[in-house]
Amino acid sequence: MTSPLLEAVALSCERDWRMLFERLELRLAAGEMLQVCGPNGSGKTSLLRLLAGLMQPTAGEVRLNGQPLGSQRSELARNLLWIGHAAGIKGLLTAEENLAWLCALHRPAERAAIWQALEAVGLRGFEDVPCHTLSAGQQRRVALARLYLDGPPLWILDEPFTALDKLAVAQLENHLAWHCEMGGLVLLTTHHALTVKPAGYRELDLGQRIL
Repeated sequence: MTSPLLEAVALSCERDWRMLFERLELRLAAGEMLQVCGPNGSGKTSLLRLLAGLMQPTAGEVRLNGQPLGSQRSELARNLLWIGHAAGIKGLLTAEENLAWLCALHRPAERAAIWQALEAVGLRGFEDVPCHTLSAGQQRRVALARLYLDGPPLWILDEPFTALDKLAVAQLENHLAWHCEMGGLVLLTTHHALTVKPAGYRELDLGQRIL
């Protein structure tokens, strides 16, 4: 069996004095895609944030390459790309400046690579445009351009299809599947029904775990 890149061991999460889920077990290996499903309030975003190391669990443990997540923050930074429900970009910066700033936090990118990434998401000609002037869909595509740069194998994405048009949705679906086929790992939440799924696709329905 392939060794897991990311694991959740007896993971529990309580928010606002309500247990969202407990004793959750996950083993996620290279090449897989996990879609976390469930109704609003079932803990989808909380689970992704736990797996990304952005929250601490009520109980249990998250492991990266077999070791506790909390003991290897630098390793996590090299392995993880997180894009939350909000675009997470700065309105006063241009598209290029936003990507340069985001990449500099972990993996600096050359200007040519940033321009190629923006072109890949349909933003050629918008490299020098302040992001506050862009539409919501264009701002989302600036954030998603990070997926087209040389980056980490583990992608954790919270509602990545938000505000995208049909063409951009289809492109992103294909790109996520390609990443898995190339040995990457994708965890995501989405209300969008995926039509392109890699061989390693599976679902976790937190709605079935409501306590």
